[in-house]
Amino acid sequence: MTAQELAVETVGLTKRYKDKVALDGVDLAVPRGTVHGLLGPNGAGKTTTVRVLATLTDPDGGEARVAGHDVVAQPREVRRSIGLTGQQTAVDDLMTARQNLTMFGRLFRLSKADARRRADELLEIFGLTEAAGRSPKKFSGGMRRRLDLAASMILAPQVMFLDEPTTGLDPAGRREVWEAVRNLTSQGTTVLLTTHYLDEADKLCDRISLIDHGRNIIEDTPAGLKRRIGDERLDVVAVDPADLAGLAELVRQATGAGPALDEDAATLSVPVPDGVAALTTVAVEIRAQGIEVADIGLRRPTLDEAFLHLTSRTGAAQEETR
Repeated sequence: MTAQELAVETVGLTKRYKDKVALDGVDLAVPRGTVHGLLGPNGAGKTTTVRVLATLTDPDGGEARVAGHDVVAQPREVRRSIGLTGQQTAVDDLMTARQNLTMFGRLFRLSKADARRRADELLEIFGLTEAAGRSPKKFSGGMRRRLDLAASMILAPQVMFLDEPTTGLDPAGRREVWEAVRNLTSQGTTVLLTTHYLDEADKLCDRISLIDHGRNIIEDTPAGLKRRIGDERLDVVAVDPADLAGLAELVRQATGAGPALDEDAATLSVPVPDGVAALTTVAVEIRAQGIEVADIGLRRPTLDEAFLHLTSRTGAAQEETR
C-alpha cells in the first residue's frame, strides 16, 4: 500500500518517560476511510500513541505521518487535518447544543454565518437537530458524546482520533456513539479508535492493532484475531450430569477430538473445523441414543478470548526473556 493510501503511518515509534518506556517501536499502517482499533491492556501505550499522532507529545524516535504530514516536521499541517475526542466531553453546559457548535466554529475562525451553517449540518448528521436548543446538561451520556464528536468535526477532519469514546456510557449511549462513528467513516473520515470494550472494536473496526508494553503484538481483522485462537467450538449441555461421560464418548467418536468437560455445569466443549457438519452428526447421534440434552450449539471465539490469549502469551514470552 502506498503512502498516499494511508491516513496514519508510523515506523518504529518510540517514547520514553524517564525510566519508563511507553512506546518501543510501534508500527501502524491505517488505510484512508477505515476504522482502525488500537487495543491493549492498561499502560500498553495506546493513549501515548494517540498523543504523539495528535502532536500533543513529541516522539523520541521513529517516524509518524498523519494525512501525509510528518508529526514532528509539520505539526500545524497535522493539526489542520485531525479531530481529537478524549475520554471526557468538552461541551459547555451553559450553552445550547447549537451554541456549542457555533462557538467551536468561531474558534476555528469560521465566519458567523459559516459557523451557524456548519453547526446545523452537524446537528443533523449526528441526530441532534431536535435537541439543538437544549443544554447538554439535559442530554443523555450518548447524546453528550455525540455532541462532543460533532464539535470535533467542525472542519471535517481527514483523521479522527477517538480515545475510549464510550467510557462510562450505558449500552444505549454506546450504540448511539457507534452509529455516529459509522457516520464519520461514511463521509470519508479515517478513525483511529482506542477502547477497552472488545465488543465495540469487534463491531466498528476494519482492522485492529494489538499492542502491549509499547510494542506491536499483532495486526489483523477482528475475525482474523478470533481465528488465531482456534476453530468454532461445539458445546453440549446435559440435562442429567450422569449422562456427561456418555455424551463425551459420543462426541469424541463423531468429531475425532476429545471434549473438555465441566462437570459442575454438566457441559462439554470441543473444537470443530467444520461446525455445521459436526453439529448435525452429534445431534443425530444424541437423538438415536435417546440422551436428553438441555442445549447444543456452535460457539465462535470472541474477541475478548483472543485478546486475553494473545496478550497473556506475549506477557509470558517477555517474562521468559528477562
